[in-house]
Amino acid sequence: MVLQTRMDSVASKPLPRKPLVLALPNVLTYARILAVPAVVACIYFIKGDEGRWLALALYAAACITDWLDGYLARVWHQQSNLGRMLDPIADKLLVGATLLILTYDNTISGLAVWAAVIILCREILVSGLREYLAELNVKIHVTKLAKWKTTLQMVALGVLLAGSAGDRVFGSTTSVGLILLWVAALLTLWTGYDYLKAAVRHAIDS
Repeated sequence: MVLQTRMDSVASKPLPRKPLVLALPNVLTYARILAVPAVVACIYFIKGDEGRWLALALYAAACITDWLDGYLARVWHQQSNLGRMLDPIADKLLVGATLLILTYDNTISGLAVWAAVIILCREILVSGLREYLAELNVKIHVTKLAKWKTTLQMVALGVLLAGSAGDRVFGSTTSVGLILLWVAALLTLWTGYDYLKAAVRHAIDS
């Protein structure tokens, strides 16, 4: 009787949930990570307008997956720790690699390099702060301003990827992209300060 009771107790406990490794939201995140070297390769190896447009197409597809994977994970209840870990990593890889290749080919040059530096430093800083706050079981929700920053940053980098090819079709594409990059950099400073302030406050209280 005792043995039967124990068996019923064990059977009633939910089985540990396996990671949704091959769930579509996670697959989209993997695709975004794979798009990073592909975007860089288009600019580095394919010279001329073809490389620019192809890089922009891959980058745009990767940006769409950034929204789509989270949306599908919520709607289909396929959220997982793996997805939560990889999603911000994929975002930062895409932003960082795109900034570096655009600086390499002089699309981002002169004073605009400082805008790229600000964005890169903020990404690294926020990653470190999030890891620190996670150890304190503190979660900071993404603000609307941070979402606007991310959107503007994605648009700016997309416009700059079009670069000279976009200039020949639409006019001063590169100039518009650099202006948007500076606006994104200023928003980056603002939102990064919010994270830093929260981390310092919790560090003092703990």
